[in-house]
Amino acid sequence: MRIFQVVTRPGKEAEFARFFHETAIPLMRGTPGIVHVLPGAPRPDSPREFSFVMVCKDLAALKAFVGEDYQSPNIDPAEAELVESRDIRHYDYVEG
Repeated sequence: MRIFQVVTRPGKEAEFARFFHETAIPLMRGTPGIVHVLPGAPRPDSPREFSFVMVCKDLAALKAFVGEDYQSPNIDPAEAELVESRDIRHYDYVEG
């Protein structure tokens, strides 16, 4: 399970929101090996913060999507100038 959090640059919220909804979410949902995508949009108390929770079939599927260095944030060139900071965490998924 991969949790990827983004803080946009001030004033870039709307532009990143378009990228988030039109590019990032469809890309993840259409990628083989990603079995769940849970996108998180900003709240009024954190208007520049976006997140994704991705559940992959296995580590090989995650690496196929983001590369061998899966612990580093995968940055799409379209988002590079919009984002101030990124945080990424990985966990073993536990079915409840």
